[in-house]
Amino acid sequence: MDTALLPPELRSIEQLREQELEEARIIQNVMLPAHPLRAGGVTISHEFQPAAEVGGDYLDYFPLSDGAIGLYIGDVSGKGLPAALYAALAVGTLRGVHKTGQQPARVLFTLNERLLLRGIPGRHTAIQYAIFDPRSATMRIVSAGMPGPLLLRGNESTPLQVAGIPPGLFSAVDYDELFLQLQPGDSVLFFTDGLTDARNLHDEEFGPEGIRDVCRRHAGESPLDLLGHLFRSIQSFTAHCKQWDDMTAAFFHYSGR
Repeated sequence: MDTALLPPELRSIEQLREQELEEARIIQNVMLPAHPLRAGGVTISHEFQPAAEVGGDYLDYFPLSDGAIGLYIGDVSGKGLPAALYAALAVGTLRGVHKTGQQPARVLFTLNERLLLRGIPGRHTAIQYAIFDPRSATMRIVSAGMPGPLLLRGNESTPLQVAGIPPGLFSAVDYDELFLQLQPGDSVLFFTDGLTDARNLHDEEFGPEGIRDVCRRHAGESPLDLLGHLFRSIQSFTAHCKQWDDMTAAFFHYSGR
């Protein structure tokens, strides 16, 4: 908005609003991983592109006390500052749970119960939570309301089927875990639906196949490079169109070394 066209009193209010949004954006970026993670033969990188100054997507990845590696990615209902505030609540709750070393299904169960205690009407969060054990090269994944992640093996990309009820909606929800035995060279791509739902001028969606096509064409590249190709492909596909939803992805690669 061109604040110069507003009356002085409204101009001050709008400038204060813009300053607060900028501060909120800075705080939200601090909540994201500052650097890729490299540990135990694992590399994880991410990309975060909100639709507005702040967004309702969130993610993190981190080493756990037993040598395992945790990762979560989520998408809060709604847009803008209210969604960003609820995302901060979800992240704060998760950080108080995952440090206990609980398995993914139990983490989501606890997250759901604690969000319901807050009783915020109309708010919930889609989420995926994964724990990778480098000693056995196994990954456990729970998912609730999110697009299925992709297992990338060689030139093949396989959608992983795992589903559940988003936390914040109903009490006493149990979650099923998907168990993966990874091989050296395997990758797993986690992403929010802002990527698949991105639309072009012909109202066509980029879709899951658009993501799989990028992964096939750039198989074997580093996590950071592949994410760059993916987001540039979406930007090219949606050229001259407004971004309506936050877009977030995390790329997990296991080298076996």
